[in-house]
Amino acid sequence: MKRLILTLLLATASFAPLSMAAAATAETPTTIQQAAVTVHYRTVAVDGVNIFYREAGPKDGPVLLLLHGFPTSSHMFRNLIPLLADRYRVIAPDYPGFGESDAPDHTKFAYTFGHYADLVDGLLDKLGAKKYALYVMDYGAPVGYRLALKHPDRVSALVVQNGNAYEEGLTAFWDPIKKYWADGSRNNREALSGLVTLETTKFQYTDGMSDLSRISPDNWVHDQALLDRPGNKDIQLDLFYDYRTNVPLYPQFQAFFRERKPPTLIVWGKNDKIFPAEGAHPYLRDLPDAEMHLLDTGHFALEDKLDVMAPMIHDFLDRKVLEDD
Repeated sequence: MKRLILTLLLATASFAPLSMAAAATAETPTTIQQAAVTVHYRTVAVDGVNIFYREAGPKDGPVLLLLHGFPTSSHMFRNLIPLLADRYRVIAPDYPGFGESDAPDHTKFAYTFGHYADLVDGLLDKLGAKKYALYVMDYGAPVGYRLALKHPDRVSALVVQNGNAYEEGLTAFWDPIKKYWADGSRNNREALSGLVTLETTKFQYTDGMSDLSRISPDNWVHDQALLDRPGNKDIQLDLFYDYRTNVPLYPQFQAFFRERKPPTLIVWGKNDKIFPAEGAHPYLRDLPDAEMHLLDTGHFALEDKLDVMAPMIHDFLDRKVLEDD
């Protein structure tokens, strides 16, 4: 386990974040005037699977769909939701196998990104959400972009936080996972077991953060308790393997960006070793008008930079979504 993490860290040590004129570095916190917001916690059956989601904001407000990453759940948005729900109908689901959603046995359920996109699509239909801005992070990127390919006319805007759509973003950290993609043997599968341990979960929350005193230990304790559920390790290993199916879709994701030109805000933790800044810059090839902010933080940027990110996101949505709604 420690050997795996050390290998990944050494492999990525040479990848320093790039800099470019289009990347904003200002991180001045701005206060959002927040009224009391009620967050609802609900579960809906979609294709026979119970999908848990958090929802807040006016029912008739523009929809913002928050799509979480690994190894967390909609829990990662718990602090952001109230800050955006004054004007926006915010919906944040848990994928099966994560958070409070069902976690069927992996031998009886397809843990794939295509399946996740279909289930999120079904959830949105049940909730009557026919148009939405997408906030994508980590696993949320392929789920959200697959959803965009299904319904390109429904996407009003993109908020991208450490969510990859370019091969440049799959740096040396991914080499052991790519080895598993190339040869899905039991040995290569088990070699990734260290990625679902407490050591790695804590690493994802603490590495590259500008201020560790802001990072609550509740994050990795909460996530690890769910990862340690019987059968969940195999769910996660199935998803590591299926991630390979996202890469051939990258050209289609990029074509969506070019052709539909959704207003896009990129707020990226530049110190992230899993999805480093090398994956942020290429977005500007296809979305030259995107607003990019590379922040001095790591993978779970919201834990460290909520006071910076929330005003950026709110302002962006106000200008690009609310005014056009």
